[in-house]
Amino acid sequence: MPEPAAEPEGTAPTRSVELTAVTVGRDLHIDQRTIHPEPVPTRPFRLDPRLPGLRGREDLLTTIADRLATAPGPGPRLIVLHGLGGVGKSTVAVEYVHRHQDEYGLVWQLRAEDPTVLSADYRRLADSLDLNDRAESADPIDQVRKALAARSDRWLLLLDNVTDEDAIRGMLPAGGDGEILITTRSALWADDLALEVPVLDRKDAADFLIARSGDTDRPSALALADELGALPLALAQAASYVAATGRSLRWYRTQLDRRRAELLRRGMPWGYENRVASTWELSFRRLRSTVPAAVTLLRLLACCAPDSIPYGLLLMPREEPVTFDDDAIAALVEPLMHDDLTLDDAIVGLRRYSLVAAVADGMVSVHRLVQAITIEELPDERRRAWRSSVAALVAAALPDGPGRPAAWPTYGALVAHARAALAPNHPGTAKLLEYLGASGDYRTARMVQEEVCADATERLGAEHPDALQARAALANWTGMAGHPAAARDALEALLPVCERVWGPNDRRTLRLTGRVADWTGQSGGWARARDICAALLPRLRGAFGDADQDTLAVWAELGFWTGQIGDPAGACAHYAAFLPIREQVLGSDHPDILSGRDQYARWTGENGDSVAARDMCVEVLAVHERVYGGEHDGTLWVRGNLAWWTGNAGDPAGAREQYTALLAVRERVSGPDHPASLVARGNLAYWTARAGDPAGARDQFAILLPIHLRVLGPDHPETLLSRKNLAQWTGEAGDPHSARDQFAAMVADFERVLGHEHAETGAVRTELATWSARCRR
Repeated sequence: MPEPAAEPEGTAPTRSVELTAVTVGRDLHIDQRTIHPEPVPTRPFRLDPRLPGLRGREDLLTTIADRLATAPGPGPRLIVLHGLGGVGKSTVAVEYVHRHQDEYGLVWQLRAEDPTVLSADYRRLADSLDLNDRAESADPIDQVRKALAARSDRWLLLLDNVTDEDAIRGMLPAGGDGEILITTRSALWADDLALEVPVLDRKDAADFLIARSGDTDRPSALALADELGALPLALAQAASYVAATGRSLRWYRTQLDRRRAELLRRGMPWGYENRVASTWELSFRRLRSTVPAAVTLLRLLACCAPDSIPYGLLLMPREEPVTFDDDAIAALVEPLMHDDLTLDDAIVGLRRYSLVAAVADGMVSVHRLVQAITIEELPDERRRAWRSSVAALVAAALPDGPGRPAAWPTYGALVAHARAALAPNHPGTAKLLEYLGASGDYRTARMVQEEVCADATERLGAEHPDALQARAALANWTGMAGHPAAARDALEALLPVCERVWGPNDRRTLRLTGRVADWTGQSGGWARARDICAALLPRLRGAFGDADQDTLAVWAELGFWTGQIGDPAGACAHYAAFLPIREQVLGSDHPDILSGRDQYARWTGENGDSVAARDMCVEVLAVHERVYGGEHDGTLWVRGNLAWWTGNAGDPAGAREQYTALLAVRERVSGPDHPASLVARGNLAYWTARAGDPAGARDQFAILLPIHLRVLGPDHPETLLSRKNLAQWTGEAGDPHSARDQFAAMVADFERVLGHEHAETGAVRTELATWSARCRR
């Protein structure tokens, strides 16, 4: 911060000499009359000017005032503002003092980073207080401490940029009616003294960029604020550069991706002594000389995602040693993995300069610009070596069996860092995709697969077999993420390419045709899906035989879509034909056999025998529980189907009770936002209505709909069905006008997402007509 004082050092402002001009003819005569002002009590005052355009700090300033007002006495009240370099600690402190300066008889800012400068600033304060002891050996710090302790009025000291607690030990007044503000990068202070200064809120950061740069492009301001991590120094530097050069915020944002290091050395922000690129250099130099393990740890953290980095998990010793490509890095990392005290020292070192955020549960966060500067200061070869080392640590931390719920918490902690560290073709990325699919996070799986697909296409060529498989997988995740029509279209566009590259009768081509059938059916084309399967099945049987896995999979699809188009008897015939063959191939306890038997039960029920369907589910459930346990994913699906057919067999209250019990287990095992949990919740609401409680069903669908909107998005078919069910049971609960209005509002969305001819779209139109007629009664 610049040093000029808002008022002359040592005195309050005085009245100036008044000059009176008297004009006589054409001559100008100056009558200089010195007016002696009344004596004004001196007030020692020294403070940096406030930074104009401060934004987003009102709550923090209020917190400072409240903390100081309620701090216990007697003696001075102390508060420590700590945070990352460039976050605006001094700006906030100076703003607070300017706002409250009239409450104090003395206000003095001391520069505390250098001990000699701090001592000199204490001497200047001692001189301003006109302390009597002028002996050269007199300690100005001791003089000021005693003088402030003896003052009867309130006073405030601002010690700016303190290195750490040890640096000012014995320098603060022990008595007096005073308040002491400290700014520091060190986070190592007592909790009752410390107050962290955070980065700005995203909106405030964008407002700051617009105001300082003059560029009113809000979307670009928001994007740039995100890219700069809303760090005030970085925002001020970017705005300064844009204003000075006439460039746009959009241009600056795009250039950050290409020339980040160069940009962070340009632009001089008003009110700051350093740019982003240099503001942390002193901290880095000190760490290299005092705690080199902290530098090692920071470089590892710089290669991860910025938030919630599970450093304890990444650096946990493992039965199989982590293989590093670089021996020099391995030698630096090994002590962090095998010596808890070394790791703790590294964390404390980083916290001393607020280079990592507060430690909690073995996790830290690092500002994205600290990460960028840390890693970009290295030569290209070393940068690649560090990133490769972090990839090895992340891959080693990924548990085997990504589909097991027991492994999900670990994967959940690592998913962002795996995406940051692992190359798309790394084996760990395949494990990550398996976890995302099993845990129901299909949207993230789609994003990861997009990266895999782009990488395979760029490295291998668009028609390489791996690139084609990646495109097929991307289509599948697109469908799972709630876009079945887009999945169908992508696969239909891919199929001719595969027929040309692989041949029309290649197993991979035929397997892809089966996927086309699947997503065609899931997008509403049930009859076409059945027809595709009906045409594909003879080709598979002829090429590979009835006992082939791909043959049996398409046979199951044919049975399913046959039932979906309204022919449950035909579906039962298919299941009765292929299930015995599949059981011979896989064994009676295989999950695919149990899933097939579960679907057979469904079509038996749809064919008019709900009791038989219920009893078949009971048999399948017993095998599932015996072989896979009561909390296996397949077991829970069968429990849901048993509950459904229990209701259809004439016991809706029993179905409701079973779904109530199932939902509790499903949410505990899979999580409350898992698609299977949402299905169970929706079915619970349905059977609540069938058990005679339409108002209860309405309330449950009212709870489910916001979850669907948040987890799946507004255009997901399940979200649309939740809207439909909410409207229906709102009407059945006695509010036909609201039901009519809800159906009227959703018709266009059903037509846009599912199509005008889709069965559910037609059902919505029918319901709209029904409830409109009821409103006219």
